[in-house]
Amino acid sequence: DSKDNASEAVFRIGDLAREFGITLRALRFYEDRKLLIPARAGSTRLYSAEHRQRLKLILLAKRVGFSLTEIEEILKVNDQENLSAGSLKKLIEKFKGQVSVLSDQKHEIEQALKEVDETVAYLEAQL
Repeated sequence: DSKDNASEAVFRIGDLAREFGITLRALRFYEDRKLLIPARAGSTRLYSAEHRQRLKLILLAKRVGFSLTEIEEILKVNDQENLSAGSLKKLIEKFKGQVSVLSDQKHEIEQALKEVDETVAYLEAQL
């Protein structure tokens, strides 16, 4: 069954680094922080399909601006065997809060771009 084969897939550190466009150092950092705990065969790190999914979640959370502490909290909730309604609500609120933070940052960036455009226009008029 291909689903069984997918769940039994094993990835090396270089495989995941290439797939996700991150450095080996980043993966080792996540391991140092106990966000990922790969199996070992000698000095070789072996990542499962579950590790790969966990890394996807870590990178998503990082990309949208969560701190490492917040990512750890998200992973703790995600790791629960059965997510309770309360846990799901906590995750939803955390992500909604991040939407608000990102919206504020977007507004600040749009304002800064407007001011830069105005400055460039003023400077070009001085030529």
